[in-house]
Amino acid sequence: MANSYETSETSEAPVIVVDQLTARFGANTIFDRVSFQVNRGEILVILGGSGCGKSTMLKHLIGLYKPAAGQVLVNGVNINTDDERLLRRVRMDLGVLFQSGALFGSMTLSENVSLPIQEYTDLDLATIELIVRMKLGLVGLAGYENHLPSEISGGMQKRAGLARAMALDPTILFFDEPSAGLDPITSVELDNLIKSINAGMGTTMVIVTHELESIFSIAHRVIMLDKSARGIIAEGDPRELKDHSTDPRVLNFFNRRPPAGPAPRGT
Repeated sequence: MANSYETSETSEAPVIVVDQLTARFGANTIFDRVSFQVNRGEILVILGGSGCGKSTMLKHLIGLYKPAAGQVLVNGVNINTDDERLLRRVRMDLGVLFQSGALFGSMTLSENVSLPIQEYTDLDLATIELIVRMKLGLVGLAGYENHLPSEISGGMQKRAGLARAMALDPTILFFDEPSAGLDPITSVELDNLIKSINAGMGTTMVIVTHELESIFSIAHRVIMLDKSARGIIAEGDPRELKDHSTDPRVLNFFNRRPPAGPAPRGT
């Protein structure tokens, strides 16, 4: 159950602190002075309508984009630090599953998963191969080590991407639209895998998605971004927001209702 997350675990210092974060592209401000925290061991979902800045927010959290103002702290370290040694240490504790899976098509699944291990460790080949088999087995892909991405389904590619994201045993995982392009059954299987990893390993997760079924299934807490507000308009348990929010934008989103507008002509 999504609501089984214990708030007692949040008494520790948050693992991610977003402080007065502002994102701009030219003269266009995507969000302005946004602040929130991510607690250890929770699944936080970032949601909102198209163009509200969900993926932009995620890319700021992992350091791909530099903020126009404000900062993002991961385990107390500014993710935009110029200290390469410090940044390298922070990145070893992060895993990212991009929307497409982002696997290298000319490399086998084993080679894809081994990349971060080879980049960030000095482990010998035999140990790396053992870790790769363990990670692929964890996501249900045992025996597929020598397959190319083109030889497996889209759902399996997402799981292989997740295995690579987990290669260095990160304590924080980021997901960008993990269910995008998947059929309903495969989406449920991926949701269950995400919940299993969170429950079994205590991994903190930040997930960008607009899929309501996934949100209600996996989220401990959500923050909702809004394009016109350029920031957060709701935060909390998605079920509580669905039933009790006083903001029509939030109610419309969670109840699949289009915003009120002028009556159609002829009525």
